[in-house]
Amino acid sequence: MVRTIPPDRLRAALDAAALVFIAHGYRRTQMQDVAEALGLAKGTLYGYAQSKEALFAGAVRFADDAEPLPDPSKLPLPAPAAGELAALVASRLAAEVPDMALTRALAKPDRPIGQSAAAEELAAIVADLYRRLARNRTAIKLVDRCAPELPELAEVWLNTARGAQMSGMEAYLSRRQASGDLLLPGPAPLVARTVVELCVLWAVHCRFDPTPQATIASPVTATDDEEVAATLATLLARGMTTAPHKNIH
Repeated sequence: MVRTIPPDRLRAALDAAALVFIAHGYRRTQMQDVAEALGLAKGTLYGYAQSKEALFAGAVRFADDAEPLPDPSKLPLPAPAAGELAALVASRLAAEVPDMALTRALAKPDRPIGQSAAAEELAAIVADLYRRLARNRTAIKLVDRCAPELPELAEVWLNTARGAQMSGMEAYLSRRQASGDLLLPGPAPLVARTVVELCVLWAVHCRFDPTPQATIASPVTATDDEEVAATLATLLARGMTTAPHKNIH
């Protein structure tokens, strides 16, 4: 008799695997660690994924509900082919780029727009970046934590993801500074990295902070994303202009 695995069990296994990989990194994590986190026998976990490689790939692929879970009859999840996981991450990154507020801003004619318009534009860019990061936070945290141990993934993550985002933000800020629309508080590369890293910190890393919530003055919960996005957008836009403007929601 073929054993049927309920879909919610696979989701629980992938969620647990993601947290274990984030906590320990790729090399140190073993199937036994994930099985213990789930309260399962290790042999049962192999009914969900063929190997640690398969479990990690599944955790990345199905994190944040980016794809529907496979039918239980397709389990266990197979190990990815060489380069498959890196290609998946690259394709997801590429899919986000065309309609990003930053991409649209860079496509506009290179001419002054005034501080007030630039403040609104920058605030919209920051809020959009935050929301995209928040929507994919588990996969981002997984890849960011484990990419240094996986060369193919590291190449995609460091160059296509982080590198491209930093260079795009730098290009935008440099353009608006040259036109007199933004007043940067420091060198464009430094300011660009600060903008991106602040968004990553609040959208991703703060949600996996191991510090007990009781010790955090204002704990961030899943319902706060719009408030955090608006706060960061307003803070950064006001810091680079003298024109008054409203919060971006």
